[in-house]
Amino acid sequence: MKAGVNVDAKELAAYIDHTNLKPDASEADMKKLCEEAKEYGFCMVAINSVQTSCCKKWLCDSAVHVGAAISFPLGQTTIATKLFECEDALRNGADEIDYVVNLTKVKDHDYAYIEDEMRQMVALCHKYHVICKVIFENCYLNDEEKIQLCEIANRVRPDFIKTSTGFGVGGATLEDVKLMVEHVDEAIAVKAAGGIRDLDTALAMIEAGAKRIGTSSGISLIHELTKRKESC
Repeated sequence: MKAGVNVDAKELAAYIDHTNLKPDASEADMKKLCEEAKEYGFCMVAINSVQTSCCKKWLCDSAVHVGAAISFPLGQTTIATKLFECEDALRNGADEIDYVVNLTKVKDHDYAYIEDEMRQMVALCHKYHVICKVIFENCYLNDEEKIQLCEIANRVRPDFIKTSTGFGVGGATLEDVKLMVEHVDEAIAVKAAGGIRDLDTALAMIEAGAKRIGTSSGISLIHELTKRKESC
């Protein structure tokens, strides 16, 4: 067991956003994702927004949230486009929204634009009483840019800030999780996502302060934990 973290399978499952964001995922694949999420007690299914209504239908008798990804994975749409897609997902039953910031504006250091975007997205989600997660896509950012985004989040108050889409050139790192936890207020949680495929990595992210783990390997993580506890 990773030092400092002692969770059972149920507790670990509650951290996990069970993910299938593949562009070729079939309806059968999405139904299977929802059934697995219910069986294992995962916190959320992370899906492309077009699949929101069907996943909501399949999960209506459970506590599992439906999480729609907005402007995914590039973030390169206008604020108006993001708001339209977000509200469409909300009206179709999304319980949580994960949206990607406009990375061009971040790299241009146009932080006023990023703050305006974040304020409008968070306000729309909170109007519907829905959790809003802001994806930084850290693999393209330097530490100063990541810290600037954390400071904007401190002013705007999204529910989560998130490391990665999993579709960039890199995913979650321990260093990024620690940096984000250090620079964001305690009321704003950190989600680690992208490349988290083994138990030790997941537990290390939790130990570093991540409150959610986005992964398509949630089932194998639970099985790995169960086997490890049985061998103790």
